[in-house]
Amino acid sequence: MSRFSNRILLTLLLGLFFAAPEAVRSQGFDAKTLQRAQRNGQTGNLYGSNPYEQTEGEEGENQQPQDTTKKERKIRKPLESYFFNDSIRALNNFKWHVSRDFNRVEIGPLDTTLTDYRIDYPFYREDVGDIAQGALGQTSLPLNYFRRPQFFDFSFASPYYAYTYNMENVPFYNTKKPMIRMNYAESGQKRFREENFGIMHAQNISPTTGFNIDYKARGTRGQYVWSRTKNHNLAVAVSHTGRRYSVHAGYYNNHIEQQENGGVVGEWAIADTTFEMPSGVPMRLADAEARNLYRNNAFFVTQSYGIPLQRLTESDFSMANLSAVYIGHSFEYSSWSKVYTDRNEPYTNERDHRDENGDFVSAEGHYYGNWFINPAETRDSIYERNISNRFFVQAQPWDRNGIVGTLDAGIGIDMHTYSQFELKDYLTGKYTKVNKTSYFFYGSVSGKIKKYVDWDGNLRFYPSGYRGGDLSIGAHLALKGYLRGHPLILEGRFSMDRRSPTYWQENLFSNHYIWNTPLSKENETRFEVKFSVPDFAFEAGAWQGVVSDKIYYASDSNVAQHSGNVSLTSVYARKDFRLGGLHLDNRVLLQWSTDQDVVPVPLLSAFLSYYYEFWVVRDVLRLQIGLDGRYNTKYYAPGYNPALSVYYNQREVETGNYPYMDAFVMGKWKRMRIFLKYQHVNKGLFGNGEYFSAARYPLNPGMFKIGISWGFYD
Repeated sequence: MSRFSNRILLTLLLGLFFAAPEAVRSQGFDAKTLQRAQRNGQTGNLYGSNPYEQTEGEEGENQQPQDTTKKERKIRKPLESYFFNDSIRALNNFKWHVSRDFNRVEIGPLDTTLTDYRIDYPFYREDVGDIAQGALGQTSLPLNYFRRPQFFDFSFASPYYAYTYNMENVPFYNTKKPMIRMNYAESGQKRFREENFGIMHAQNISPTTGFNIDYKARGTRGQYVWSRTKNHNLAVAVSHTGRRYSVHAGYYNNHIEQQENGGVVGEWAIADTTFEMPSGVPMRLADAEARNLYRNNAFFVTQSYGIPLQRLTESDFSMANLSAVYIGHSFEYSSWSKVYTDRNEPYTNERDHRDENGDFVSAEGHYYGNWFINPAETRDSIYERNISNRFFVQAQPWDRNGIVGTLDAGIGIDMHTYSQFELKDYLTGKYTKVNKTSYFFYGSVSGKIKKYVDWDGNLRFYPSGYRGGDLSIGAHLALKGYLRGHPLILEGRFSMDRRSPTYWQENLFSNHYIWNTPLSKENETRFEVKFSVPDFAFEAGAWQGVVSDKIYYASDSNVAQHSGNVSLTSVYARKDFRLGGLHLDNRVLLQWSTDQDVVPVPLLSAFLSYYYEFWVVRDVLRLQIGLDGRYNTKYYAPGYNPALSVYYNQREVETGNYPYMDAFVMGKWKRMRIFLKYQHVNKGLFGNGEYFSAARYPLNPGMFKIGISWGFYD
């Protein structure tokens, strides 16, 4: 292990040695607090329903006389925000994300269990996973068409969606006590090592005000030649969620460096065991200088103020149950840049084709066919900036959880700046800048009928300016019933989008690709139905979509537009079986596309996880031992183009029909989680030997991994 990893492990072991007993620590308070509670005669949950209202004495016939010479402890105000219901407030710690457009938040879980902890690649955690370029920190694209990122501000960074922060996924926390969580994982030999490090600190200054810092560093030194990747992501956030006024502010930074090798010269280099080390596999970009560098800096602030339409008294714990109007503003500044470099060097394919005698013939090739600006080397630089302002009003006619809970309306202005090098810039010495402004208005309505019905609808329209005529309509309905106390949930979603192409899809000037072509708007309609029984780990859903004038990247990587309609259907099912300690977790996805040239998808994709879970020491150490497996049928999987940072629809090689399996042991010891895993345990044992996910990009060969995560709550 590296010096850094040794220090991390030493720190964790020292922390474990001096840790307080689990019976005290697991409740989220320290030994002194427990002793104080025992002296005062308190029993049960120390915090009760509202930990901030605890005093030295409680009313009751057994209450001891108070010492009037002592100054009474000041009662701290509780968390009064209308964002959170009683069940959320009762949690010791919880997390949420803020909405960009509406005066709402989305509550998310704090993952401290064994569930999926061993899955260290973030793009593998949702349903059946992604088409992957290969290693940690590199690009990916969801296998499920209906999960692929849309409306990504800087489209060239969308392949890194699983890693990057944006305004709507920056986390906010509410913690009863300061919390630090740290994790580290590594694998492989030192010169090929993958490293995954993350640290989070969250602390509340008061029940309604807190701040947090999240930092993640993920990457690889590269099992294959020229595949070194660094992915650094930082988010700093501050929140205040008071009874009337709320504000969420944050800064985030995404920094990505990736060497590009263009994939293998031929599938034979992986399927045939002619190379002792992965670093000897020949790649199509035979140049160590081929690389991408991405930089993103952004900050945002969104705030709202509530005006009650009924008298607000001190006994009103929250405004959620009163008629009210909220006015607010949201601001975001985000800038992205991308620099791609390479040199014009050919690669050699030793098995390019066979001659008349059936023998292999070697041939040289070039990854790129065009060198428009410089025939010797490339330095393409592009830049995008977006400044967004949104002004919104939210009406709460009766009750925030009523039949008509909230009515929202807002207007927005987005100011875009795009910059790239063009031929005329040789004379001016400055890069060409283009400014675009888009105006839009939007609205939504949502409500609930007790705990049985949850519904909402939304609309967004761009009347003029850049993106003029774009329209988005959506609706959602959830019905909940109960069978012997177990919830049964049936959901339906509908969306219709008419959207303009991005600026870069219509305008690009680079060393390898040039286009300047107006494109028509895409039109897409989607329907989704999902039925779930959470208590029995069952979920089944179906999507149906029709898209017309689909914009995509063709087999030559140039942008293209399909003139007709493409229909897409997906059926997804998840069921986790449990027989004592034996767990059989299954996720299966079926997909059909009426035009595989435009939207290629595999017919079948699956993720299966079979493991045995048991207590080694009751309430102290719990273990899981098992196998994870991923599989999809053969199809013309997308290829990845480094210069454009896009997945394109190649039609030369089929990929799939290979099971990729990991063996793991995972445990939870008090506050610590740890996993040991051998990734790609079946390499060379069975399968067709072509372990590709994206076309010509091999997944990692067999490698051992170790990971550890620890939380501190004092």
